Amino acid sequence: MTLQTTRGPAPHGGRPVLAAGAPAAEAGGAMILLHGRGGSADDILSLASYFGRDDITYLAPEAAGHVWYPERFMQPRRLNEPYLSAALANVAALADDLNAAGIPDDRIVLLGFSQGACLALESAIRRPRRYGGVVALSGGLIGADDEVAEAAPALAGTPALFGCAEMDAHIPLARVELSAARFAASGAEVTKRIYRGSGHGVNDDEIGLIRTLLTGLAA
Repeated sequence: MTLQTTRGPAPHGGRPVLAAGAPAAEAGGAMILLHGRGGSADDILSLASYFGRDDITYLAPEAAGHVWYPERFMQPRRLNEPYLSAALANVAALADDLNAAGIPDDRIVLLGFSQGACLALESAIRRPRRYGGVVALSGGLIGADDEVAEAAPALAGTPALFGCAEMDAHIPLARVELSAARFAASGAEVTKRIYRGSGHGVNDDEIGLIRTLLTGLAA
C-alpha cells in the first residue's frame, strides 16, 4: 500500500510512503523506518519482515532523490539545508498523523539506517517526548561538533538503541558515543552495541535487540 506525505514541505513532502503490517486503527504500535543515502523506502521496509510483529504499523517514507540531505551528517547544518529541515518536518508530520490515528508517541518507534539513523536520532531529540523507541543503526546526531543537539529531558524513559561497527567508514565512533551520551542525559534508556570486525550494515544481534524492544509496544 502507498500513502502520501501531504503536510511536510518540499523537497520530501508529497513523496511516497510505503506501509506494511497492521492498519493503524488495529495496531499495537507503529514504526517509522528511514532509509540510508541512496536507499529506498522498499529497502528499509524489508527489515520489518525480520521483527516478527504483524500487529504493528510500519511506515517507510522515501526521500527526494533517495537522499535526505546532501552533505555528510557531521558537516555544519547550514550545508544540509533546506533538505534537513524538510526531512525533519516530514518525519514529525508522520508521527503526528499516527497520533491522530490513535497511536501515542510512547508506542511509536523511530528507526533508521546510516543517513536514516542520523535523521531518526535528530527527529527524536528535536521533537522530544517519550517514544516507544529510537533505533540508530550506524548513525549519530547531526551537525558540526559545536552544533550537536543538547540533551532533551522530555525523552525520559525512551528506549534508545545504538548499534555501529567499531571501524565504520562512514560513522565515526566518537559521534556515536557522544550521541548515546546525549540520549542518556535526556533520560533515555540507552543500549549501545559497538561491533568489532563488522562493516556498515545491519546484523543479527541488532535484529534481536529490536525484537526485544518491540515487546514493549503491546496494545
